Order: sequence, then C-alpha cells, then structure tokens
Amino acid sequence: MRGTAGLDENAVSMLYATHRLALVRLAVLLVDDQASAEDVVQDAFVGLHRHRSQIRDPEAAAGYLRTAVVNGARSALRRRGTQRRFLQRRTTPEHAEEADAAVLLAEEHHTVLRAVRSLPQRQQEILALRYWSNLTEAEIAQTLGISRGAVKSQASRAIDKLETIMKGSER
Repeated sequence: MRGTAGLDENAVSMLYATHRLALVRLAVLLVDDQASAEDVVQDAFVGLHRHRSQIRDPEAAAGYLRTAVVNGARSALRRRGTQRRFLQRRTTPEHAEEADAAVLLAEEHHTVLRAVRSLPQRQQEILALRYWSNLTEAEIAQTLGISRGAVKSQASRAIDKLETIMKGSER
C-alpha cells in the first residue's frame, strides 16, 4: 500500500474488517441507537470507498473513518432533533415517547449512560473516544479538530461533572 496514491479495494476491505465493530460501538454511544449507528458507520465507509483514490497516507484512513463517524453521528442527532420537534407539534404528549428508547444495555449501565448524555455533546464525544475507543489525546484532538489542551480540559470537566451526577444518583 505504501508508495501508491490512494487505497485499493483490498485495503478498504481490510479496514472494514478491522475497524467496523469498534466504529459501530462508538457510534452507538454517540447516537444511542444500533440501527442509526450502523448507518453512520456504513456511510463513513462509503465515503472512504468513494474517495479512496485521494487518500495519500493509508495509515490516516482509520482516523478519517473515526472523524467521519463522529461527524455522521452529529448529523444523525441533528436530524433526530428536527424530527422530534416536528412530531411533538403533531402528536399528543402521551404518544410522544421517543422511538429510540429501546433497551441497549443492562439497567446498571443506563444510569451511567444517562449521566454521560447529560454532558455537553463535545464532552460526550471526548469521553467516548477516550474510554470506549481508547484513543490518545492527540488522536482525539485530530478526530475532533481541536487542540490537545482542549481535549484535556474538556475530559477533566466531564469527569468532574459525572462524579457529581453519579453521587447524586446514589441517594
């Protein structure tokens, strides 16, 4: 792969086999819905495949995919918010339950996930990339397009806020 411009079909297939599951897990944390997460990841791989000839450094392809998944999750959440606002105007409150409220994890994990979801979106993304995807601060900074210092400070604030929330939920 080195020395050639772009990725060949085999390289894309290998990336899919190697990274798909971890990217779906990341997307599930960000969008809280298995089907939407799989769509986000599939779209990221379609984008990679479509632009594979433009990838100069094959080692950067995994970073491209992570960034595409985070951006795709943001877009999915924006669309979902727009749909909810529209449906809330058109339905009665007793029928306005969220369609994506299906149980994805055991009950003890729901408390933690609810606490994480109460954080600002950027902090949620940083925690998901750091603790779920096991990325370094530099990799997170590159994925989100922010500085390493911003990653550190946002992660620290997120952890402090989670501790406060979790202590309150123990009562």
